[in-house]
Amino acid sequence: MTTTAPTRATAPRSRPRRPLRIGPVSTTYRLRDVLVPIAVFSVLVLAAAASLGRGDYPIGVLDVLGTLVGLGDETQRLIVFELRAPRIAVAVLVGVALGLSGALIQTFARNPLASPDILGVTGGAAIGAVSVIVLGGTGTTAAGLLGGIGVPAAALLGGMVVAFLVFGLAWRSGVDGYRLVLIGIGLSAMAHAIVNYLLTRSAIWDAAAANVWITGSLNGRGWEQALPLALALLVLLPAALALSRVLGVLQFGDETARALGVRVPLAQGVVVVVAVCLAAFAVSAAGPIQFVALVVPQIAVRLTGGSRPPLVTSALLGALLLVSSDLVARTAVPESFPVGVITAIVGAPYLLWLLVRGRRRSTL
Repeated sequence: MTTTAPTRATAPRSRPRRPLRIGPVSTTYRLRDVLVPIAVFSVLVLAAAASLGRGDYPIGVLDVLGTLVGLGDETQRLIVFELRAPRIAVAVLVGVALGLSGALIQTFARNPLASPDILGVTGGAAIGAVSVIVLGGTGTTAAGLLGGIGVPAAALLGGMVVAFLVFGLAWRSGVDGYRLVLIGIGLSAMAHAIVNYLLTRSAIWDAAAANVWITGSLNGRGWEQALPLALALLVLLPAALALSRVLGVLQFGDETARALGVRVPLAQGVVVVVAVCLAAFAVSAAGPIQFVALVVPQIAVRLTGGSRPPLVTSALLGALLLVSSDLVARTAVPESFPVGVITAIVGAPYLLWLLVRGRRRSTL
């Protein structure tokens, strides 16, 4: 006789929780949920300092840290703040947005394969951006209007349109995680087919620029990309953290959530809007960097030992993965690679492992 292993949603791990009281407010917490984000944040600071110090004019990690707190000389301040900091800032913000988006979607869908990559957000963003790059200079009225939108805005619009189309098609008095993933895969394939068609209609130089953007790159990123994303996170990050309690209930299923007083359709809709906006803004800033939103939440679950992807740890791990991948892309290979190549090298084997693991569980 065979037995079925309990899933995370039905049998969350039992961990000791500690009480915390601040004035009239009291709550409980697990020590691991506090220590892991602190450790990840510390490593992130060191990785960012190492990345800021690498280049034609190398600067030591301690000197970079000193410069960041106002102790460096004029040359070091110029190099760190004016030349290198914008790229690292974009990497951190994009990593935070993608990690947080992946954690929201995977918890909401109760499926470790659910992510903006799989659900078509990045494919829709690619349609918008490539349309601007390829068609923006053709001289027609429609192309002129399209070109005036700009690549980031077009990517944001395309990602949001396809994402809401996915969730609209998957909605049947709620969203089933497996149906969501299947529809997302189908629309993502259609999006990539449209992008490939646009590339065949483009000039060689436009196709080259579009391919670099599709891969996901931090090359040439500056404060003009970092500022809109930072402003978006000022709104979306508190909104995501405010949804933590609702997500904890939704992971047990729609019926249980309704029994506990949660308005399931409204809660699912808010989670979807926040997650899609996070992913779309991230893609508009740096292109569709693959696998960050897929891999990071599952790593965060295993580090914290919880029953669902933790939001803060996922956000910090996303930033760490992107900063580290960018450092490798700039220093460990003969030529500067787009950072999306490095994240794909890390994420593709992990996706295959998830698929094999899910297949083995289904045969138990």
